[in-house]
Amino acid sequence: MTGVKIPNITEEDVGSLIDFIKTTVDGIGSDGVVIGISGGIDSAVVTKLCVDALGPERVLNVFMPSRVTPAEDYKTTKDLCKAWGTEYKVVDIQPAVDALAAVLLTGKETPLERGNISARCRMIVLYNLAKKRNYLVMGTSNQSEIMMGYFTKFGDGACDVTPLANMYKTEVRQIARIIGIPEEIIVKPPSAGLWEGQTDESDMGITYNDLDGILFDMEQDRSDVQIANDTNLPKEKIAEIRRQVESMEHKRLPPIRPNDF
Repeated sequence: MTGVKIPNITEEDVGSLIDFIKTTVDGIGSDGVVIGISGGIDSAVVTKLCVDALGPERVLNVFMPSRVTPAEDYKTTKDLCKAWGTEYKVVDIQPAVDALAAVLLTGKETPLERGNISARCRMIVLYNLAKKRNYLVMGTSNQSEIMMGYFTKFGDGACDVTPLANMYKTEVRQIARIIGIPEEIIVKPPSAGLWEGQTDESDMGITYNDLDGILFDMEQDRSDVQIANDTNLPKEKIAEIRRQVESMEHKRLPPIRPNDF
């Protein structure tokens, strides 16, 4: 891909994120934060930023495996939390998912349906723990996922604070290297872990490198033809991504309410 103009992330940018987290959490009067940790880059980056901002004693990491969770994620998450000194808690969500699936998934079941149930069960866990401790739930979604609507509404998209919301996935990788996230996590194929073999890029039909170039140009109000020239991607793919972003606007907005009342 050529023509990508996304600015490089600097140490100053990372410092601003750390300041944002500390100022926000302290300003609300919260005692700490709870973060769902998966073994992927986004939750690792958010965890390390919160450790740097608040200290590890104010960070609770919760690993919430299901039947399809890869075995290596257990070790990865535990090792990260041990290295950074955060509290590490494991909550198996499979019984809750199975119970809800038994009630809801009558007839033909799709992986996405069970995946959405899993994501919402995880958020129930996080908010339950946050309430008990006067903690805030820290979101881990990045700008690429948010623009594409690639999250479960009231599932992994739910949170109190969302520090990576203005960072494309490719920028999150830059942040990860600056703050010392292990390289094996940075290069690991991104996955929501909602069903076996699932990856973000296969679901969306495009790599994050290509996607971020398109999304960045869209935010600069460039036309499909201009974006195609910038990225060396077909105009049909640009139009497809634009349609996806537009159709997912409802997922990015607060609940729609009447005006003038």
